Amino acid sequence: MHDETWMLIEVGALLLGLSLLGRVAIRFGQSPIPLYMTAGLIFGSGGILPLHASNDFLSSGAELGVVLLLVMLGLEYSPSELVGNLKSSARAGVWDALLNAIPGALFALILGWGPIAALAMAGVTWVSSSGVIAKVLRDLGRLGNRETPIVLSVLVLEDLAMAFYLPILSAVVVGASLAQGAITVAIAVGSVSIVLFLAVRQGKKLSRIFHAEQPESLLLGVLGLTMLVAGLAAAVQVSAAVGAFLVGIALSGQVAHNAEKLLAPLRDLFAAIFFVFFGLTTNPADIPQVFIPALILAIITMSTKVATGYLAAKSAGIGRPGRWRTGVALMPRGEFTVIIAGLAVSAGIQPLIAPMAATYMLITVISGPVLARITDTTWFKQRMKLAAKREGVLAGSSKSVAP
Repeated sequence: MHDETWMLIEVGALLLGLSLLGRVAIRFGQSPIPLYMTAGLIFGSGGILPLHASNDFLSSGAELGVVLLLVMLGLEYSPSELVGNLKSSARAGVWDALLNAIPGALFALILGWGPIAALAMAGVTWVSSSGVIAKVLRDLGRLGNRETPIVLSVLVLEDLAMAFYLPILSAVVVGASLAQGAITVAIAVGSVSIVLFLAVRQGKKLSRIFHAEQPESLLLGVLGLTMLVAGLAAAVQVSAAVGAFLVGIALSGQVAHNAEKLLAPLRDLFAAIFFVFFGLTTNPADIPQVFIPALILAIITMSTKVATGYLAAKSAGIGRPGRWRTGVALMPRGEFTVIIAGLAVSAGIQPLIAPMAATYMLITVISGPVLARITDTTWFKQRMKLAAKREGVLAGSSKSVAP
C-alpha cells in the first residue's frame, strides 16, 4: 500500500483509540492528557507498535495543536486585561526565573555536565507548558476563575522571556560571536514588541477585517491569520504560542465570540494530537537510566512552580485556595523542554540531556493534571476552611490585645 494509505489507517486507528481513552478518563473524572501521553509512548519510537507513515502529519498536527490552544486562550481576554496582568505579574516573572531556572542549572553542574549544559537545563526546568496548562484549565472548568489571569500572565511572561533566552542559548551552543547573538535577540524582541503593540492598539481595526456572521469566511480568516502570525513569530526565534496568543487577544466583540465556537472542534482534535506526539518523541528504552534523577528534579521543580504560583496569586490579592490552584496549574513542562534539549544535543553538549529532559517532561505532564485536581477535593476544601478559621481567630486575638 502507498504511504498515504498507511497514513490514513494509522491516524484513523489512533484517533479512534484516543476517543475511547477520552471516554475512560471522563468516566473517572480525570484529564485525558496522561492517557494520551501513554498512547504516544506505546506507538512511538521504541514502543510496542511504532507508527511510521503518519509521523510527519502528527508532527505538524502537534504544532497546530499548540497554536490553537493558545489562540483560544487569547480569545478569552481583552488587550487591556493582558497589559494590566503583565504589569502586575512582573515581580512574579522574576520569582519564576529564580525559583525554577536555578535548580536545573545546579542539577547539571552537580552531574558535571558543564556551564553550557547548565544554561540549557535552566531553560528545561524554567518554562511551563502553555499547551498542557491551557488544556487542564479548560478540562477543570477554571477559565473563568479569578486566578486564571495570573496563570496566563506567568505563561506569557515565560514565553516572552524565551525571545531572549532561545537566541542566547542558540548562539552559545554553536559558539557564535557576541555580536551575532545580540542581533538575533534584538530581532526577536523587536518582533514581539511590534506584534504586542498591534494587538493592544489596533485590535478593533483588525476585527473589522472579518465578518462575524459568515462562519466559513470567519473560520478560514482567523485560522489563517493565527497560523501566519505564529509562523512569523517562530521564524524570528519567538515562540509560535506567543504569536497565536496575541492574535486571540487582538480579536474582540462578536468576531471573537463566534471564532471561539468555530475553532473549538479543531482545537480539541489537534490538542489531542499534540499530547500524543509528546509520547511519540520519547523512546521508552531511554527512560530507566535517567528516571530517578529526572524524578528528583521533577519533585524539586514542581514544588518551586507551586511556590511561584502561590506567591504570584498572593501578590494579586487572590484567596488561599486560588493561590494553590495557581501553583499546581503551573507544574507541567512541555514544548520548550523539547526545543531546548534538542538545541543542546544537536550541538553535542551532553547526550544525556535528551532522555533526561524527555523523562522529566513526561513526569510533569502526566502527574501535573492529576495533582491539579487535588484542589477540588473535599479534603483540600476542608483544610482551606480550617486555615481560614485559624487566621480569623488569630486576627481577632491580635486585635483584642492591641493597645
